[in-house]
Amino acid sequence: MNNLNLSNIDELPESGWGLKILFPLADELTYNRTPDNNQNCLKLVKNYNSTDVESSSQNQKDPGNKLKKRWSSLSQHSTNSPKIIKQIQLQVNSDLAVLEDVLAWYQQLEDQPIPKPIWWQCQIALAEGFTNAVNHAHKNLPCTTPIHLQVTVFHESLEICIWDYGPPFDLKAQFNNSPQN
Repeated sequence: MNNLNLSNIDELPESGWGLKILFPLADELTYNRTPDNNQNCLKLVKNYNSTDVESSSQNQKDPGNKLKKRWSSLSQHSTNSPKIIKQIQLQVNSDLAVLEDVLAWYQQLEDQPIPKPIWWQCQIALAEGFTNAVNHAHKNLPCTTPIHLQVTVFHESLEICIWDYGPPFDLKAQFNNSPQN
């Protein structure tokens, strides 16, 4: 995995603006070649505290609701693998004109138990990851080349995966080759 130390993100070259946007938003950011070596997968994970989603007015109206949510939270923490709340997938052509469709597709997660600031940050990350796939990974490929998108909502995290067919790209090397390293 290419989990990176973000201590010198400002040292990335000018061409690294996409990374400068994605790094601060991500708790985990990887870009790896798939085992079959046909695709790359950009994976961004953003963690959050699910209790931030609860509204205080809801809890005041139904004090038992708060207790139920806390019990549910404790129950979910006792399992080893996080439970998927919702997962959505989309395949689009490698064309910036479909960015509006990608963002409209992401809108279906607006009613999920994700804190609003996290939801917005992940929408920005999705848009940036998609445009990077079109502009960089697929720049020499036909616009009919597919990009696969998947967003998974867990109890306390959101995971974005974007698969492209571009040449391999070593995210860690890009970061390590910054001027100060």
